[in-house]
Amino acid sequence: MSVLPPLSFSGASVLIDGAFHAAPLSIAEGRITQGAFPEVDLSGYLILPGIVDLHGDAFERHIAPRPRAPFPIRTGLASAARDAAAHGVTTAWFAQCWSWEGGLRGPDYAEELLAEMQAFEAHAPIDIRLQIRCETHMIDSRERLLSAIRRFGVDYVVFNNHLPEAIEIAKKEPLEFAAWAKRGGRTPEQFIKVLREAKDRKPEVPRHLCALAKAFDTLGVLYGSHDDPDAETREEFRALGAHIAEFPISEKAAAAAKAMGDPVLMGAPNVARGGSQAGNISAQKLIERGLCDALVSDYHYPTLTTAAWTLVDKGVKDLARAWALISTNPARIMKLKDRGTLSPGKRADVVVINAETREIEVTISGGRIAYLSGRAGQRLASVGSELRLAAE
Repeated sequence: MSVLPPLSFSGASVLIDGAFHAAPLSIAEGRITQGAFPEVDLSGYLILPGIVDLHGDAFERHIAPRPRAPFPIRTGLASAARDAAAHGVTTAWFAQCWSWEGGLRGPDYAEELLAEMQAFEAHAPIDIRLQIRCETHMIDSRERLLSAIRRFGVDYVVFNNHLPEAIEIAKKEPLEFAAWAKRGGRTPEQFIKVLREAKDRKPEVPRHLCALAKAFDTLGVLYGSHDDPDAETREEFRALGAHIAEFPISEKAAAAAKAMGDPVLMGAPNVARGGSQAGNISAQKLIERGLCDALVSDYHYPTLTTAAWTLVDKGVKDLARAWALISTNPARIMKLKDRGTLSPGKRADVVVINAETREIEVTISGGRIAYLSGRAGQRLASVGSELRLAAE
């Protein structure tokens, strides 16, 4: 898809500098700009910055909608990118594990996925990137991980330690554990052996994480931690340089992050559903207490906008501030100075929402059409046809 010709969107309410304005928005050469260009009348619509999603694993179900029914990775990536675009996402990090779990969450698959993403990214309707969720006890794969990060330009890593949880499941839920082992291509006996061997490496973990952190700093990789259970864990990761707190499980962990000036990310489904599906802390509660900086899709792209509207409807935030949780704030956290707002010079990452139905009808990523539907889509498509005819 080529970059749209210079256009001005008129008649809409545009989110600029934290407030809505009845002003035209112009784009040219893939950027927000100023000037008089052919107009698209978007009366009755809201125009907002494109969504920046820092963590989403819904792509897994596009690749393997059923455990024993995987499709080619390229097919799944294309489907996931279209899904994200249809829900207003213009920049997305797909969250891939680098774990002792093996199978679709092991290093072999992660490298295969990275190679497929590299080949596909130029054809993607939006800006897609990969976040690596690195299990802390993957000590022997450190150089392999760093090599993959260098080769494929990975810019975001989070540490997590799900080893205690896995060992607990092995003890208390043998059927669930057996199914988990099978997904990784192992028997339960083989899987428990892997877990015990990883657990035995615990004394080596601090040195391993320090080595990774030092390498990440050199490479310019941003990093954080995932599922911090308490303030002490958050402080330990923070001491490493892992400043981003992704999905803290408790309010104390989130409060510790904020006290140290670190951003807190929570799942949009948590807000949209009214609570955590895992029984953890309420994201809305953290937002109300000023302990959450950004929302991410986690496992469901539609909930990004649903969460924003939920916060509006419950009187927690106005739309401008709710939308910042999924656009401006995530862009700032990732140090992406070229997106997150609709200021002149920024990437033309634009979402057009029907003010009455609240449905997304247009997504533009980097000045390219990523998604069209409804009356707004028809208006934009018709103007594009007129411009092509005029050029001919």
